[in-house]
Amino acid sequence: MSVHVLLAFVLAAVAVVVVVRWVANLTGLPAAAMLPIIGVGYALLPGPNITLEPDIVLTFVLPPLLYSAALDSSLLGIRRNLRTVVSLSVFLVLLTALVIGLGFAWFVAGATLAAGIAVGAAVAPPDPVAALAVGRKAGLPPRLVTLIQGEGLLNDATALTILSVAVAAAVDGGFSAPAALGQFVIAAVGGVAVGVLVAFAVRLLSRPLSGDPLIANAVSLSVPFGAYLLGEQIHVSGVLAVVVAGLIVGHHTPRSASGAGRLQTSAVWRLVDFLLEGFVFLLIGQQLPAVVRGLAKYEPSTIVVAVAITVGVVLLLRPLWLLLTQSLPRSLHTWLGSDRSGKGDAEADDGAPLTGREVVALSWSGTRGVISLAAIFTLPLVTADGTPFPDRDLLLFCTFVVVLVTLVGQGLTFGPLVRALGLRANENDKARLRNEARAASVEAALVALDDLEAQEHDDIHVHQIETMRAQLRARLARYRGRVALLRKSDPARLPVSPLYEAALHVRRTALDAQREELLRWRDSGRLPDEGLRILERELDHEEHLLPDRPVQR
Repeated sequence: MSVHVLLAFVLAAVAVVVVVRWVANLTGLPAAAMLPIIGVGYALLPGPNITLEPDIVLTFVLPPLLYSAALDSSLLGIRRNLRTVVSLSVFLVLLTALVIGLGFAWFVAGATLAAGIAVGAAVAPPDPVAALAVGRKAGLPPRLVTLIQGEGLLNDATALTILSVAVAAAVDGGFSAPAALGQFVIAAVGGVAVGVLVAFAVRLLSRPLSGDPLIANAVSLSVPFGAYLLGEQIHVSGVLAVVVAGLIVGHHTPRSASGAGRLQTSAVWRLVDFLLEGFVFLLIGQQLPAVVRGLAKYEPSTIVVAVAITVGVVLLLRPLWLLLTQSLPRSLHTWLGSDRSGKGDAEADDGAPLTGREVVALSWSGTRGVISLAAIFTLPLVTADGTPFPDRDLLLFCTFVVVLVTLVGQGLTFGPLVRALGLRANENDKARLRNEARAASVEAALVALDDLEAQEHDDIHVHQIETMRAQLRARLARYRGRVALLRKSDPARLPVSPLYEAALHVRRTALDAQREELLRWRDSGRLPDEGLRILERELDHEEHLLPDRPVQR
């Protein structure tokens, strides 16, 4: 494929991703489910195509996606739900790989246990991108969002480690459970250690470099690749290193990064996620013809049995595992890590067993995606003695079917399921908590001004302090009024304050008028473009503080 053809292909892919995102915003359909369907349709047409290169995906695509997700995750929330997160991301992944491996060894003609475990490891880890994209729109409660995020961050490391062990066994012709377990433990512990080391290095660099947002962004974009390469070079889990580094860096970013750096870094990572996820889901669909061509040598019955085992275990084992683990006695829940410290209600709820409706929703959130395909495409073509890798084409097809069934089937139905279950985040409580925190921060600022006034005696400083104090008191009164309104209103929906809506309308009108006047100055030659961009940036930051929703008039 020539450079010009590749560039045209990339531009066309960007156009498709943008249009699909626009359609998804209008219709509520998940873009992650629509893009693979479009990719399949394109792959069936004549013309150039792009093959999914596993090494490129694992090295250049997976680290930034995982790191971005880790930055947006809650380290404290994952720690409070650690039992459930570990249960899903480690034990369920191990069990899924083992059950599929045994199913292949017992029921698929000619299949080996190692080959079955390999495909089981590839399809075991859910990709949370589609589920979270739909779940957030449907108002999924924060606890379930945390569980899906935490599982999606940690299960990839588990699955890829199991896959490497299974592939080594298939290539060498033997499988040793103790050796496999030892390799898994070393990879996991080493990956965590590398992640902590990288996060510590980033924290050391953050403060001296935080004054320049561009430098901060350059460092942020480099961290996932550095963590992954370091982990892989010393033969531990690079994926887990990326996740751990992202969780720790994201937890400490509010203290170590500047405000301008955080705004710019957040915008950059949103763009990276948008483009990478769009390209990857398109590429998933385009692999179908190549995968189907490799099935000619198999009996139809063999293909059906292999697909049935793989899809059946993926869809059925997850709800069974959740029902089993959540029905354990309360004493065992506590022993495994649930809240027992008498903390606040929110934290206690995080540690409590899942309800029946939460189990149903979490059971249907296990969409598979690019990780599964990238993992299974890393299977070698031949074994150590030069013979073809056992059932490689069949394993590829089984993985592809699982990805399509879960990504399209579960992706399109997850939102309606969440709404039918009545699992909606309590927006009233979330808004009340935010406004209480705002009020507390303003009160802390007022105390700081009192301390500053006690130290300063210059009249100019006193005047400045009084001006700031008046602004803070007005803001505090507004936050307290909002809290009082939220406490008295219906918990199921956010109240609309006519005064608040009117204030938003006034502020937006004033900002629009300021922008128009600046443009007139620029167009008349009185203000250079450099000055326009500086002043526009000031107005943009002010507008960024306003709620991201239309004013209700």
